[in-house]
Amino acid sequence: MAEQVRAIRTRRAILSAAAKIFEERGYQAATISEILTAAGVTKGALYFHFQSKEDLAQGVLAEQDHQQIFVPDRPSKVQELVDVAVLHSYRLQTDPMVRAGVRLTMDQLAHDLDRSGPFVRWAEVLTGLLQTAKAQGELLPHVEPAETADVIVGSFAGIQSMSQAMCDYRDLPARVAALMRHLLPSVVLPSVLTSLHLGESRGSEVYAEATKTARLRQAAEAAG
Repeated sequence: MAEQVRAIRTRRAILSAAAKIFEERGYQAATISEILTAAGVTKGALYFHFQSKEDLAQGVLAEQDHQQIFVPDRPSKVQELVDVAVLHSYRLQTDPMVRAGVRLTMDQLAHDLDRSGPFVRWAEVLTGLLQTAKAQGELLPHVEPAETADVIVGSFAGIQSMSQAMCDYRDLPARVAALMRHLLPSVVLPSVLTSLHLGESRGSEVYAEATKTARLRQAAEAAG
């Protein structure tokens, strides 16, 4: 059991160090040697968990999905979609692992790295929410959920990239709120729009709710 705990801690240390180096230097310029130094582990320990720099990068890309921070179910799936977006925005501002994952995803110099995974996962999540929203009568009749999901994912990618370049994500909540105000009227029924929470503080509120839900779930699993 102690060895398993040590292995988990070592893997986390390696991923945290890799995230820091990838965010600072980009995929192409980052080296295994720099990551080893930042993590404070041996080469053998690193290669026990990750076989290559590409494997490390994929680990960073996947880590944000393993942190079990999810938006709770909402009666309105459009509100749930908004909350998914603003939660990700908040985590971009506060979580180095998420920032590193986004840096890797947007790194066009990472020619030998498959960067499609996050885009595919986000599109799948939003497509599912939009399909349910359409079935519940929240969307305009012409909306094709998969197409709309792709537009939202691509637009968000551009907005976050612009925010990162201009002010290191400080204005991201305002930009995401503006994005939603511009996009949603073209796909959502007016009666649904008036009930949505789109304020700039929504991300921190959803994060607090999501982390509380995650802690309660973990406590229930430990007790059961």
